[in-house]
Amino acid sequence: MDEPAIAQRLTQLRALLNQRATRGPVVVCAVTKGFGAQAVQIAHRLGCEAIGENYAQEAIAKIAEVAPAHPPVHFLGRLQSNKIRSLAGVVAVWQSVDRVSLVDELVKRAPGARIYVQVNATDEPDKGGCALHAAAGLVHQARVGGLVVEGLMTVGPTDGHPERTQAAFHAVRQVADDLELAGCSMGMSGDIELALAAGSTMVRVGTALFGERPLPK
Repeated sequence: MDEPAIAQRLTQLRALLNQRATRGPVVVCAVTKGFGAQAVQIAHRLGCEAIGENYAQEAIAKIAEVAPAHPPVHFLGRLQSNKIRSLAGVVAVWQSVDRVSLVDELVKRAPGARIYVQVNATDEPDKGGCALHAAAGLVHQARVGGLVVEGLMTVGPTDGHPERTQAAFHAVRQVADDLELAGCSMGMSGDIELALAAGSTMVRVGTALFGERPLPK
């Protein structure tokens, strides 16, 4: 991987975040899925605050390879209850908690875990996340169980339509504010500026830092 090029992209990204952030400092979560352990090492050396992983086995293998030198791991993918036990020693923050069964399993397997409740603000059936109106109940359930709810997480519409993206992000930020949650993890490589305008406090970037992902073998 071309570390100087990645460092330059990160510098440019941080400049954008500093210029456009509306809710204070924005965390860079470097999404390293598909890139291998070297991307995790580079993200660590360049001072990224977090790394994002989407697949349980890949995350476990990569972190074992680079341990202990890596930023906190944020799990972003569709989370299965039966994977929580194996991930509990690896994941620092769970960003894809979208149903009660996951809350219950985290309470059991990772007491006091830090989480983001994922919401589906675009009503797309193929996306993870609870409905916006269900977020309050899930946040309450997590808090009762002793989990630390840091905020809400969402993914913009698949078609990337600017108006739909803007509306989704603003809706999620409003619900987060209503629930007195400071964190909003929203904005990826293609819609960062819209997320910042809506009040994102964390962006999840992969290709914007590392370039195109290699094709699966």
